[in-house]
Amino acid sequence: MLKVIVPYQAHYHDKLVGIWHRAVVQTHTFLTEQDIEFYHQMVRSGALGQVEIWIEIEEDQEPVGFIGLDGSKIEMLFVDPKYHGRGTGRRLIEHTKALKGDNLQVDVNEQNTGAYVFYERLGFIWTGRSELDASGRPFPLLHLEFKGSGIEAP
Repeated sequence: MLKVIVPYQAHYHDKLVGIWHRAVVQTHTFLTEQDIEFYHQMVRSGALGQVEIWIEIEEDQEPVGFIGLDGSKIEMLFVDPKYHGRGTGRRLIEHTKALKGDNLQVDVNEQNTGAYVFYERLGFIWTGRSELDASGRPFPLLHLEFKGSGIEAP
């Protein structure tokens, strides 16, 4: 099925919030239900409007994943769990590199080893660590930067 990457459009907001929620429930198993609801409220009430969003959509115009950018920093990357492992995240990263160049940064939760492995495979390296997340909560972040190569798409 053909997929394309398009800029954010407001009519996708609720679907992106749904993708965010499904992905977080599946991949952020270290969060409690209360933690997820705290972040879910932030995403529902405006976090998507604070970053540059690009969405991968299918032929039927349904979004399957999205990336949020602040300059060359990846602030969020979420893919609907039923599309995990199908290249959506990699394509969104490649799209970002085409837009912003190779000087990309991203923070990942230390407990989210799947995200760390994903970025490492794409050529990101560890550059630092913070004890708290951006909301001041005790979820350590690993700071990563793109340093080239990584695994190329087949």
